[in-house]
Amino acid sequence: MPHEVIMPALGMAQDTGLIVAWHKSPGDAVAADDVLFEVETDKATMEVPAGADGFVTQIRAQAGSEVPVGDVIALIGESREAVPADEKPADDATPAAADLPAGNNVILPALGMAQDTGLIVAWHKAPGDAVAAGDILFEVETDKSTMEVEAGFDGFVAALLAEAGEEAPVGETIAVITATKPEKPVKASRAGAPAVAPASAPQASAPAAKPSAPKLAKAATSAPKAAAPAAAGGRILASPKARRIALQQGLDLNRLAEAGHPQPYHVADLEALKSLPEKAPQIAQAASRRLTADLPSEGFAEFAAWAAEAGGLKDAVALLAGFAGASLGRDAIVVVESLGVTRAFSVPMGTFGNIAPADPASAPDLILRDLRMSRINTVTLGAEGAPSLTLTQAGEGLAITLECASHHLTATEAVSLLSNFAGRMEQPLRHLL
Repeated sequence: MPHEVIMPALGMAQDTGLIVAWHKSPGDAVAADDVLFEVETDKATMEVPAGADGFVTQIRAQAGSEVPVGDVIALIGESREAVPADEKPADDATPAAADLPAGNNVILPALGMAQDTGLIVAWHKAPGDAVAAGDILFEVETDKSTMEVEAGFDGFVAALLAEAGEEAPVGETIAVITATKPEKPVKASRAGAPAVAPASAPQASAPAAKPSAPKLAKAATSAPKAAAPAAAGGRILASPKARRIALQQGLDLNRLAEAGHPQPYHVADLEALKSLPEKAPQIAQAASRRLTADLPSEGFAEFAAWAAEAGGLKDAVALLAGFAGASLGRDAIVVVESLGVTRAFSVPMGTFGNIAPADPASAPDLILRDLRMSRINTVTLGAEGAPSLTLTQAGEGLAITLECASHHLTATEAVSLLSNFAGRMEQPLRHLL
């Protein structure tokens, strides 16, 4: 497809540009950085580069002509073969003009002299919304900045012709604003056909108007952040130039997303990407540990009743946490899960009277699951963030399962923890400290 050269917007309120001179003729070879023509506005005369390598196949406006911003004024193709004057490259990705409401067309502005496309970062209005000329309609990103673009017209958003995250050519119509509320607002993706957005009441459309160069507001103070890297199915938002350089240099933009670097990414962000530490080689996880102990009988229930009557220790769950913490052999945060309720305890070495509730958000040193009242009799849940002890009923007795990662407890420490806890649950008075 030939590269379209459009009349750029060189000023915030510029609607047209005067072609002063052409530096190339049809059939001439041209490089992307070659000066193709000069354009004059009310403030300056600027040289405009071609923007693509190839051959000038068509010039649609002569020197001395005043051309609306966004109009195609030349074509650059891969060969010298001329393109007929009435032929324009087709773009099947956008809806046909007949499918669009008649109104004021909003085009994608040129934010730089050599810019061919812009990335739609976000829309600030939805199809059918009322909009004022000075309202921010969308944000567009180039390889240098992210800018907020004003609607430029009062009325209603009748069509949005590109989705956030999609690139669109400079000068292309990406939205339509009508004077009255549209009956069937259009929402389209450049990758597919337009979809009809819901509307409340039918209204007449306004007369069509020529495309207007939108006014650019201040640079966007912050760009949207992506929740997930591309590997999870989301798209990485990055400028075309940043993508191209990353590809050439073998840089993975996903690493910026994984590091929490805010999107969209620009060329300057590639330096941050290069400074990220190299990924450490994956080390195989050491084996987890699973030990079980079977008790023919348990004495905890009788002990809890005695402790409540003789010592005023009426919280049986806190006593369980105390048994588990004492078995670990050090001050510990013990989380007890029983009957769908989770409680955290600070268990110091010493008497059970010093056990106190802990912040539920505290990182536990030991997890204790009391499943004695459930029908579960065997557990294999796998290692977690802390060693876990699980109590299940086994006939008249009790089964205790210890699971942990090998880096949590050595083999000797795991055997000691389970043995101590099993002894306390079977004969509490004998193991009191």
